[in-house]
Parts: sequence; structure tokens; C-alpha cells
Amino acid sequence: MAEKEGLLSKRNLQLLKDPLNDNNPISVQVLGICSALAVTVQLKPAIVMAISVTAVVALSNVIISLMRNLIPDRIRIIVQLVVVAALVIIVDLILKAYAFDISKELSVFVGLIITNCIVMGRLEAFALANGPWRSFLDGIGNGLGYGLILIVVAFFRELLGSGKLMGFEILGHKGKTLADSTGLYSFGYENNGFMLLAPMALIVVGIYIWVQRTYNTKLIEN
Repeated sequence: MAEKEGLLSKRNLQLLKDPLNDNNPISVQVLGICSALAVTVQLKPAIVMAISVTAVVALSNVIISLMRNLIPDRIRIIVQLVVVAALVIIVDLILKAYAFDISKELSVFVGLIITNCIVMGRLEAFALANGPWRSFLDGIGNGLGYGLILIVVAFFRELLGSGKLMGFEILGHKGKTLADSTGLYSFGYENNGFMLLAPMALIVVGIYIWVQRTYNTKLIEN
């Protein structure tokens, strides 16, 4: 009789670790990249978006996994969309109730989680073929992998673009003159406004992919 697999066995933990590097949904699978470009001007909305997507993909994975033997194959996409849409509505209502300003910043991008390729991809590729626990771990792992890219991109865009992180001045205060400025600004440092433009998000993602492949030779194509 085969030994029962533990909840956090090595095989299950791979579901959490692989999406962070070897199988990252954005830098390796190139999924969900649109929101990585759109919501990473500041760190705070990027973190909220990452949490939102993680919650939706994890919960939808579990629900579809529980229903996988009951869903007729010909309507499985419709069922998946209904489940994801319901969860996105719940997330959107929670954000509007408890983080209204960030909800306004994220605008339509919360609703567009419904069409996020990461969510639908994990439902099709994993949840329909695996149990609830493994599907939950897969959802959490892919959500964290997605969130990692958003946070890294937003970190550099906000820091170099406005000298702030989470709204707090990190590089110092920029005054009208050098004498009135503090920190790096007192030495003549200027914010790079290009970092706040959408094309820079794509460039930062590209740099991340380059660094990732430099240190992870398994990702280099033969």
C-alpha cells in the first residue's frame, strides 16, 4: 500500500516554489503581463493587485477542483468564468469597502482579473485534474509568482520615478533649490519621469527576465 502523501510534502511544496522562479507565470509563461504593465506605477496598488489575484486564483482552483467530476466538458469554460467572475466581484466589493482609494487607482484592472490568463490557465491545466489541496497550493504559488514580478517592477518604478515607496519619501525631499532639498536631491539627483510611463514597465520586466535567465540556466532555451 502506497504511503499517504503529506499536506506539505516535497511534491506539494514544489507547487509553491516553482512559480516563484522556474515556472513564473509572467517571466517564464508570459501570462498576465498586461496588469504587470498597468498597475505598477506605485507599490501599494501593485501589492493589492497581487493579493487580489492570488485570492481569486487560489479559491477558484479549489472550487473547480471540487466540482471537476460534475462539470460537463462542453460547458467547463462557462462554469469556470462564472466562478471566477463571482470571486472577482467579491474582491472588488471588499476593496471598495475597505480600500476605496486603491480600488479607484486599480480601476477596471480588478474586473479584468476575470480574463487574466493565469487564472483561466491554472483552472484548465491543474484544477480540473487535481484535488482541492494541491489545487489550492498551485493557486497560491502562481499568485505569489505573479505578485513577485508586480512588486519588483513597482518597487523600481516608484523609487526611481518619484523617489518614494508606499508614499513615503525614501531618497529625500526635493525642494525648489538644492539648498532646500535633502538626501540625494541635495546632490542634484533628479527623478526619472520615464519610469512612470507604461513602456518602462515592459523594460523592467525584460531586465528581470534577463537577470533570471542569467542565474537560472534551466530557463535558457537550447
